[in-house]
Amino acid sequence: MHGVSPDIVTMAKGIANGFPMGAVATTTEIAQVLTKASHFNTFGGNPVSCAAASAVLDVIKDEELQSNCKEVGNYLLTQLAKLRDQFEIVGDVRGKGLMIGVDLVQNKETRVPLNSRHMSHILDSCKDIGLILGRGGLSGNVIRIKPPMCVTMEDAKFTFDVLHYVLTKFQNKKL
Repeated sequence: MHGVSPDIVTMAKGIANGFPMGAVATTTEIAQVLTKASHFNTFGGNPVSCAAASAVLDVIKDEELQSNCKEVGNYLLTQLAKLRDQFEIVGDVRGKGLMIGVDLVQNKETRVPLNSRHMSHILDSCKDIGLILGRGGLSGNVIRIKPPMCVTMEDAKFTFDVLHYVLTKFQNKKL
């Protein structure tokens, strides 16, 4: 999909929608090497977890959720880039698919991270309106946007609108 062919991909958590499950996808060559050593697992072959994972994979395929991630993610990145142009505190917007980060800074030139108190006010204000966002980065100044694969375009518009509203209030010192 992105011109990358990994040798090994590991996945867990969401693959079985909350049931204990993990998976490793690899090349035939690497998989054959693994047959020469013994290994074990904790929940190997659990029928309920396997059924849940199978159902999740069916939904991802049937509802074309990977395409949805690309479409909604591209829309959201394009919209969020407008915030970078409009607000002095938005230092950078980056991401791929539905994993997006928005760096908040005190000043675009110095790129000094926005302080923790202001970050908390912004994230709490978003939450009060109904948008729950994560926080990350080495300085805790990155808004982490990681919605589920089933996110809709309407949800993405809501995300942008709430962030725009809250950042406007912050910029006008009404937050």
